[in-house]
Amino acid sequence: MAAIMLRKILIISDISYKSKAVFVDQIPKLTKGFIRLGHDVRCLSYGGILAQFSPFKSRSLSKLLCKKKTDETICRYAKQYCPDMVLIGFAKFLDDATIRVLREKAPAAVFVGFDGDLWPGRNPGRIEAARELDIVLATNNGSSLDEYRQAGVKKCVFLPNVCDPDLDYRYPVDGHMRSDILWTGKVQHKGSLNSGDTLRQDVLSLLAADSRARLYGCLGRSQIEGLDYLYAISGAKIGVSINAINSVPLYHSDRFTHYSACGTMVLAKRVPDTERLMEDKKHVVYFDTPQECMELIDWYLAHEEERKKIAEAGMQRCHTYFNPTRIAGYIIELVGRGRYEAPWGVF
Repeated sequence: MAAIMLRKILIISDISYKSKAVFVDQIPKLTKGFIRLGHDVRCLSYGGILAQFSPFKSRSLSKLLCKKKTDETICRYAKQYCPDMVLIGFAKFLDDATIRVLREKAPAAVFVGFDGDLWPGRNPGRIEAARELDIVLATNNGSSLDEYRQAGVKKCVFLPNVCDPDLDYRYPVDGHMRSDILWTGKVQHKGSLNSGDTLRQDVLSLLAADSRARLYGCLGRSQIEGLDYLYAISGAKIGVSINAINSVPLYHSDRFTHYSACGTMVLAKRVPDTERLMEDKKHVVYFDTPQECMELIDWYLAHEEERKKIAEAGMQRCHTYFNPTRIAGYIIELVGRGRYEAPWGVF
């Protein structure tokens, strides 16, 4: 990794106050990484500032009447702070006009966007805002980056999901949090409805009928959030990870990283180039069909030593290469050199 020059970093996003996001929001993790590298970091919540100025509960009215004042407030802050880098978390009402006026107040800054959404075009104004940035980072190396590139975004780069070893680790748990097989999340996402990829639904229908499996957030099962989410992962022998779409290179849901980082053995649907991130039967185990998934579950539940060895190696891999300091360092390297070098490639 290249030598790191200390920078002032301004992060603008919608800081989430939802309890279910407390341990999965990646912006706080990146913030920690930048600070640990010695950078000065200031975080502004675009939606929070907008809400401060607006007496209305209606989001559309708030945007209509208070967006200009919100932009002016953020621009005054940027002018006084003089950031070297502005990291945009694609807040709901932050648009291309916001970024243009920010650039006027922080002309020396490199503007970077961070997007974890596989379908950026579903978010009104996001593509237009991205065109105003110098770099867009995404947690896949396929469809959303292609969408940005085709729209004329200057530089689009893959970056994996972040884990935080201070929080994402194997917790000691009571018996009621233990399970043989774990799944968390929806059966389907809106963006995948017309993809023709039904593997996720097919596997979940099998798991729903399996008494060894514990499912959350789908098929009428309650969601799990906060520390209970991390406890459930820690108490599972096998965590099943399947994306909404499984044809995108290097793309995995953050579930893939959370499960590995918290010490469960991950059984994941194979995606293109995935072994550049985590190696098969070394850090995780991959499958291609519902039948293979169930066969691998049976085998690894019957072979505890092999399962624990993979789970431990996966946890160490995540903690070493996907931690906040490492990922933040790659961003700084990218800004400074125009590329970054990591175990999964040069981007």
